[in-house]
This record gives sequence, structure tokens and C-alpha cells, in this order.
Amino acid sequence: MIKIAIAGFGKIGQVRAKELKKNQYTKVVAVYDVKKPSELDDDIKFCNSFEELLSQDIDVVFVCAFNNVLADFTTQALKAGKHVFCEKPPARTSDELKAVIKTEKESGLVLKYGFNHRYHYSVIEAKKIIESGSMGKLLWLRGVYGKAGSIDYHKNWRNYKEYSGGGILIDQGIHMLDLIRYFSKQNFVHINSFVTTSYWDIEAEDNAFAIMQSEEKVTAMLHSSATQWKHKFLLEMCFEEGFINLDGILSGTRSYAPEQLVIGRREFEDITFAMGKPKETTTWFENDDSWKLEIDEFIDAILNKTPIKNGTSKDAYETLRLVEKIYENSGFYSDK
Repeated sequence: MIKIAIAGFGKIGQVRAKELKKNQYTKVVAVYDVKKPSELDDDIKFCNSFEELLSQDIDVVFVCAFNNVLADFTTQALKAGKHVFCEKPPARTSDELKAVIKTEKESGLVLKYGFNHRYHYSVIEAKKIIESGSMGKLLWLRGVYGKAGSIDYHKNWRNYKEYSGGGILIDQGIHMLDLIRYFSKQNFVHINSFVTTSYWDIEAEDNAFAIMQSEEKVTAMLHSSATQWKHKFLLEMCFEEGFINLDGILSGTRSYAPEQLVIGRREFEDITFAMGKPKETTTWFENDDSWKLEIDEFIDAILNKTPIKNGTSKDAYETLRLVEKIYENSGFYSDK
């Protein structure tokens, strides 16, 4: 039995605990948070510090804390001989993450980052279609990830750069950037961006706009927003032979639902009535097993020494650098 400790027992920490409880190979034995949760299983020890958590008889640490301690907690856990699963973003900056990766290489332990969207069934199916080559060469991508915001949005810890490293881009937009990199396999070297605080009275950004191009001339566009006034997830990808759209994604609240995969093929084209009316197929997904599948891969890597395929430290670093480049090119934080 793999003994698990969780650092940070808020919403995501509790989601992880719920899934780990279902796994036949794992048992949560300890948690740490700044305040004791109102409900905690009797067989789980509550620790008053991260150091106390590491001193427990554990094999793995799930780091689900504020962004400003993610790199430090991950490094400490690896140095203590524990495998680590860390939530996104991997750190506030790539420099923080470099130190983690150095420790990871020295430890030989398993480190995985929680880019959960890769495990949604629509994403898995889209990846299979792209890998088959049936859609031809990728031409461009366009992603929109928008939040409704909330009446207390400006009070959220994620909007304080000291704790988060940034605003809506590093919080939510990083998921879309990860998917753009995942599907395109491109290194985006040319970036134009605008990062703004359009509405909320916060020090971080509430909107980020970016146009990025790779050396292979694949272009990607991103809009990450906290002023969408509804929850919206849309990733459009255009290929030589048609398009693939990921429209909606299942979440705990279902507020980004429905989750749909739309495939359009360049068939029946002519210069009369069929132009602009490609054949489309739409698949709706009603189940979200992403949290389970993500943990399964991590546990399998520990038990069977299989490589991490999704959420490697290399992927985490490259995606975080892309976030930084968008900030740097906009001049948003350098002007403050």
C-alpha cells in the first residue's frame, strides 16, 4: 500500500483525497493545511506544519497548496525521499522550477504535475485523431478559456502576484497553453501579447491575449479571461483536411459543460452550395474520469517504474516559460 500525504487540503486537495481513497493501491494517512478541516477521516493525521507532514511514515506527497510554496514543498519532499504529485502551475517562475528539476534528477524519484485537462475524454480522442495523421498538417489553433468571475473575485488569493505569480493567465490560461503545446508539438518562438486588468480591482491581470507562431509557421491564438461573464472553454484546431473543435469541458460544477468534440472534414467541396458546409460529426461526453486517470498514471509510474507521459517536469517548464514570455512581451508587470 502506498502511503500518501497531502499538503494543502482545500478544494483540490480534497478532490485528490477522494480519488485516492478509491484507488486500491493508495491510502491517505496525513494532511497539512493552515487550518484544520471541519471534516477529516479518523485514520488521517492532521499536521500543523509541512515539516511535520514530511516526518510521517509516507511514500508520496501531493502538493496542493498556494503557488508561492509549490516549488519549495516539492523540493523538500523530493529531498526527503518522497515521490511527488504537484498541482499546476508548477511554480511562480521558471527559475523556481529549475531548482526543482535539478533535485528531481538527483533523487531519481517520480515527479508529476497536474495538467488535468489532458485526461478528459474529448482531449484523449482528439489526440488519437491528430496522431493518426488523417487530418493532415496542422495550420493553426485558437483557444478561449473564460471565467464568469464572481462578486468576490477580487478577494481571491490567486489575484495577488506574491502568492500566485500572476492572474488569470497562470491560473487558468496555463491549461489552454498546455493543450496548445500538447496538440501542436510546437515551440512558439514569436509572441505578441496584451495582458490587461480590464475590470476587476486587482493587481494581477484579468485578461490575457496572445498570438504565437512557431518556426514551422504554425500560429496559435489565446484569450484567457476573467471577464467572460460565463464559463467558456473552446479550442479550435484547423488542419489541411478539416478541423477539430473541443467545445466545453466537464468540471465539478458542470458550468463548462457540455463537453463536445466536433470533427469537420473537407468533403463535398465545390463552388456552389456546398462551399463552407463541411461534413461534421459531434460527440458528447457525459463522464469525467480525468482525476482518476491522472492519478492512475502517477501510481503506475511508482509501482511499475513506467515513465510519466503527461505532466512531466519538462512539459511543465516549457509551458510555464510560455506563460512568462506572454507576460514579458506584454510588459504588464514590468510597468508596475
